[in-house]
Amino acid sequence: MSGTRNENSTALEQQMYSMLQAMNATLQENNATLQALIAQKDAEIARLNEIIRNFQKVLFGRKSEKSSVVMPGQLSLFGAPEPDTAPTVIAQKQVVAAHTRKPKRTQDEIYASLPLKTIILDLPENQKIGLDGKPMECIGTESCGTVVIHKRAEFYRQETLRKIYVDRSREAEFGESIIAKPTATKPLIEHSFASASLVSLIILNKYFSGLPLYRQEQSFKARNFPLKRGTMANWMIIVAQTYLRRLYLRLRELLIAQPVIHADETPLQVLKESGRTPEQKSYIWAYTSAKRAAVQIRYFEYQSSRAGDCPEEFLKGFHGTLISDGYIAYGTLKKITRAGCWAHMRRKWIDAMPKGASARQCAQSIGLDFCNRLFELERKYEAYSDEERQIERNRPFNESHPDEKSSAVVLNEYWTWIESLGSTSGKLADAVTYAKNQKPFLETFLQHGEIEISNNQVENAIRPIVVGRKNWLFSDTSEGANASAIIYSIIETAKANNLNVEEWLTHILETMPDRFADNPNAGIDDLLPWAKEMQTFVQK
Repeated sequence: MSGTRNENSTALEQQMYSMLQAMNATLQENNATLQALIAQKDAEIARLNEIIRNFQKVLFGRKSEKSSVVMPGQLSLFGAPEPDTAPTVIAQKQVVAAHTRKPKRTQDEIYASLPLKTIILDLPENQKIGLDGKPMECIGTESCGTVVIHKRAEFYRQETLRKIYVDRSREAEFGESIIAKPTATKPLIEHSFASASLVSLIILNKYFSGLPLYRQEQSFKARNFPLKRGTMANWMIIVAQTYLRRLYLRLRELLIAQPVIHADETPLQVLKESGRTPEQKSYIWAYTSAKRAAVQIRYFEYQSSRAGDCPEEFLKGFHGTLISDGYIAYGTLKKITRAGCWAHMRRKWIDAMPKGASARQCAQSIGLDFCNRLFELERKYEAYSDEERQIERNRPFNESHPDEKSSAVVLNEYWTWIESLGSTSGKLADAVTYAKNQKPFLETFLQHGEIEISNNQVENAIRPIVVGRKNWLFSDTSEGANASAIIYSIIETAKANNLNVEEWLTHILETMPDRFADNPNAGIDDLLPWAKEMQTFVQK
């Protein structure tokens, strides 16, 4: 009996022990699940905190890409001609009595307070001789128009008069009058007082100095010249489409023929686009010649999207090397050689940098140091020819001079280090993924001594648009956005070729009306910034 109880007790204990073991295993499994869930949540919280820090850095941090990481011995490398809208105040609705609208000002009223200068056009003496060999009779003058001139910071009216002559001897002999008068220059804009110098001033104020049209309107009014922003906007669109577009299209032809092009894009808000809301983003696509190109071209193109069709259409006929960032639209291009941008790679490490990082603390600092070393080598190679630079970039490692590593050696160490990194997350993972995805394009510079290792050439060219956009904010219509792209292309190309932009722009706007009136298909190569005839406008 006692033996039976002992056996039952032992069986019960074993059953309870098995149940406890099962419960313990379940608890351990649940604990592991919870620990994994906590780790996942912690990673998500860390990622979100990193995003918040990144937003704070963008909003409140310094905009320069100069490194705040301590790297001993390393140099840090590194952030429409529509009527502009003045700041407005929303007022309460008020009921007002009916009133009579004031009539619009006439041109004479607009520039009435400006001083007047008169130019008299006359015939050469040998053209004033009548049929009888005697001088023809001057019967008066006629006005060829009045324009407002801007010269040496002053505005004045310039009225052009031309003398009219009649041959009385022919009238007496044949009973008909022959009128002779000198040829007047063609106006820049028909039925307008816009002069080349005035339109150049307005263009440069907006696109060179970033001064919105509403502020120009205020400035002109303070100088007793009440020129409206709508008038200025219309003038710029007309000038861009009628004259500057000819130069613009020629610049594209010349750019596509070059062996190297840089490309980038930046957003632009356009309020009135067919089939689109004002909130939808449009883009200015930017293309430039290489830093070492003999002819420096800056070209901007307005597009309503950021799709791959945009660069594909623009680059038709181009079969050289395209330098760009890692944006997917450039990956669809065919029959070209793509080169990546080490400045963007470097930026990825900066964006991923934790606060207070140093070279001994984190992978981000090590990645940044690799990039800095490549840029330091490029500064060393700057004076070399294309062929010499390619040789130096690929020079094998020399054990007798272990500190003198070439770009190829540094790059090989960089990829080895990238592969050695374990599991990463957040911005660090983004930087590693970018490096791996862009590897073939980031290596292109080793085979091409004529290209740079970064896309800074086009980023520097696009900066005036980014700065200007902060002042004039948006374009009103697609026509205005197109005009802005044309004007920026002309101005930035002139700047890149070291011209006095105001003098050169005034000159070509004075030249084009007469040239195209005589021959609509007249050539324009002699007006391009690098033409021999334009060297008088080079900055001293």
